[in-house]
Amino acid sequence: MNYRELLTNYPIIRKLSLLQFVAYFGSWFSNVAIYTMAVNFGSSAFVISLVTAMHLLPAVLIGPFSGAIIDRVRVKTLMLILLLTELVTTLLFLTIDSKDELWILMILIFIRMGCSSMFFATEMTLLPKLVRGQALQKANEIHSIIWSFTYAAGMALSGVVVHSLGIKISIIIDAVFFIVAIMIFFSIEFKVEIIHTKEKIVSMIKDGFLYLKNNKLVLHLILFHSSVGLTSFDTLVTLLAKNEYKYVIAVPLSIGITNAVRAFALMIGPLLITSRVNKDTLVYLFIFQGAAIILWSFLQFNFYYALIAMFFTGLMTTTIWSYTYALIQENVEEKYLGRVISYNDMIFMISNVLTTMFIGIAAGFISLQLITAIIGFGFFIFAFYFNWLKKFL
Repeated sequence: MNYRELLTNYPIIRKLSLLQFVAYFGSWFSNVAIYTMAVNFGSSAFVISLVTAMHLLPAVLIGPFSGAIIDRVRVKTLMLILLLTELVTTLLFLTIDSKDELWILMILIFIRMGCSSMFFATEMTLLPKLVRGQALQKANEIHSIIWSFTYAAGMALSGVVVHSLGIKISIIIDAVFFIVAIMIFFSIEFKVEIIHTKEKIVSMIKDGFLYLKNNKLVLHLILFHSSVGLTSFDTLVTLLAKNEYKYVIAVPLSIGITNAVRAFALMIGPLLITSRVNKDTLVYLFIFQGAAIILWSFLQFNFYYALIAMFFTGLMTTTIWSYTYALIQENVEEKYLGRVISYNDMIFMISNVLTTMFIGIAAGFISLQLITAIIGFGFFIFAFYFNWLKKFL
C-alpha cells in the first residue's frame, strides 16, 4: 500500500491528515516571531533556551494526566476544546510588548503547547483504532511527514513573514490557521469506543504506570524513541543566527531559511528510504543521522555550507521517528494506548528539554560546534542500544 492508496481507501485518514497539516502548521508558525521577540529584547542564551523549553515542558508535566483523559473523554469534544484554547492563547501573544512581559509569554507558550501536545497524543491514539497493519504504518508515516514538515516549514515561512511584515502580523496569520483547522474539524465524522468511563483519573494513571512496569519491552521502546529528541535544534539554530550569521543575513531570515532546508529534507526523506527500513537496517539510519549532525558541526562556520549539512541532518529523522513510534503502537494493548502514547510523549519531550537546556547552558562554556558534535555522537550510542534491543522484537 502506498500513500495515495491509503488516502483514497480511507477518507477518514485523508481528512485527519488535512486537519493535522493545518493545526500543526499553526502550532509552529509563530515560533520565529517568538524567538525574534526574545532576541530583540536582548535575551541571553539561557533565556532563549528557557523560551524553547516552554514549548516542550507541557508534554512532560501533563503527560500522565493527558493519557488518562484521552482514554476517558470523548475524542471529538476533547480535540475541539484543545483547538479553541490554542486559538485564544495565540491571539494573546499580541499583548507581549517588552522584556518585562517575557514571563507572561512563557506561560502562554506553556498553555498552548500543552494543548498541542495533548492534541498530538489524541491523534496518535486515534490512528490505531481506525486502521491496523500496513495501513497504520503508512498513516504514521504520513503523520510524521506532516508533523516534521509543519514543524520546520511553519517556522521557515514565518521567518519570511516576520522579516517582511513584522512580528504582530505573523501572530495574526498564525491565529487564522487555527480558525481554518476548527472549520475543517467540524467536517470530520468518526466514532471511537471509550473503554474506560467510570474509572477515576488517578486510578487510570496508576494502572498505566503498572502496565509499563510489567512490559519492559514497551518501556525500552519508549526510551529508544526518545533518541529523536536529540534533534531539538531550535536553540542551536537561534544562537547560530544571533551570534554567527547576523552579519551575513537577518536573524529571522537565517532561522527561517535553515528550517526551510530542514523541512525539505524531513519531507522527502521517507519518500526515498521508507521501503528499505526494517529492524535490520534501522541501526544504519541512526549511524547516518549521527554522522550528518557531526558534519553540520564542522560546517557551521559558514552559513551556506551549514545549510547543506542541515539538509542531511533531516533526511533520516522523520523515518526514525515514525518507525520507532509504530514499534510502540504495535506492542501496546488497545485499552492502554492513550496512556502509553502520552507517557511516550512525556519521555520524548524530556529528551527534547534536556537537549535544549544542555545547549543553553553549555553555550556559556564551549563552542556551538562542539555542542553539535556531542549531540551527533549520541545517535551512535542509540545505534548500539537498538542493536541489543532488536533481538527482543
